[in-house]
Amino acid sequence: MKRFALSLPHAAEDHPWGEDVAKVRGKVFVFLGPAASTRMTVKLEESHAHALSIEGAERTGYGLGASGWVTVPLRADGVTVDVLRDWVEESYRIVAPKRVVAELDAAQATSSSTSAAVGSEG
Repeated sequence: MKRFALSLPHAAEDHPWGEDVAKVRGKVFVFLGPAASTRMTVKLEESHAHALSIEGAERTGYGLGASGWVTVPLRADGVTVDVLRDWVEESYRIVAPKRVVAELDAAQATSSSTSAAVGSEG
């Protein structure tokens, strides 16, 4: 998940409180925990209820849960790599400035149109 999070525009790694986190423009969008952690914490709106329905998921402590932060297990029934990536991206989109999200949208649109063009050549 760290590699995916850090691939997003303007994402950077930091290590506050002995944890690995990914930030965008200085704001945390995913807490990855210490090395070999089996959980991550993301800020969710659209997927909040789904994330909390996963066994072992919980509202994040320290008052963050009231703001939509959820701590989720990395391995549980119903949790795939694609789901985790979706949650990391959703958290990024919530935390990142609008113009940075626009960069992500533009990059994804370019990637999608390139993939479609390559697919139509075959």
